[in-house]
Amino acid sequence: MNGRLLINCPDRHGIVAAVAGFLAASGANIVSSDQHSTDPEGGEFFMRMEFSLDRGDLAAVGHAFAQDVAERFDMRWRLADADVPKRMVLLVSREDHCLVDLLWRHRRGELLADIPLVASNHPDHRSDVEAFGVDYHHVPYPNEPELLDLLRDADLVVLARYMRILSGEFLTELQTAIINIHHSFLPAFAGADPYRRAAERGVKIIGATAHYVTEQLDAGPIIEQDVARVSHREGPEAMMRIGRDIERTVLARAVKWHLEDRVLVHGNRTVVF
Repeated sequence: MNGRLLINCPDRHGIVAAVAGFLAASGANIVSSDQHSTDPEGGEFFMRMEFSLDRGDLAAVGHAFAQDVAERFDMRWRLADADVPKRMVLLVSREDHCLVDLLWRHRRGELLADIPLVASNHPDHRSDVEAFGVDYHHVPYPNEPELLDLLRDADLVVLARYMRILSGEFLTELQTAIINIHHSFLPAFAGADPYRRAAERGVKIIGATAHYVTEQLDAGPIIEQDVARVSHREGPEAMMRIGRDIERTVLARAVKWHLEDRVLVHGNRTVVF
């Protein structure tokens, strides 16, 4: 049995020793450990540990950890079973480059997750999705109650170029992590046809941003970003092709890190181990 322990708490002396000592006493063997402090003197401490467990079960380990360690250090913590794939649902509109890329990576074993379904506000991608052995649901916008019913058991929702705004009521009701991807022109080139306007402006760098979804549009904690240089030789169509490549890879990295419990959210920022 393999587990992952994620922690953040006020930094103080003895945290690492207490956590490592507890795991050792519980029969766990630590196989990976990462940590970060915003300031050793009064800052915030973050840790991610992977461990194997020869005896007992994770629920019992978590219960004992809460009493023996977490309460003493005022920790916010999460214990995950690394052997159990998360349930990931993909939402998509008309553009399919991120959707197909994630399905392909999942089929190759790069993403440890179960994908029970894909939902879309358009019927366009049914045959492509079903070819991967995944159910496809057409949910015309703005039918949020039906969409919410499909997502209730999800551990992660990925907006793989889902071009509709989810309401605050929807996000509150769902209470599930949602990852979105968008081109990094925002807000300078927000709205329709951003690549044409970026080309007209003569931009030299284009990119993409993957972030968690909050009620504030495209302003949630950033997980990953990347860029590519362009020049006067690239027109809007070439920029769009380059931008789609970046969107695919940035979203895939963000999703993989989340599935592997590598991301801790702190306010409107993230720590990614």
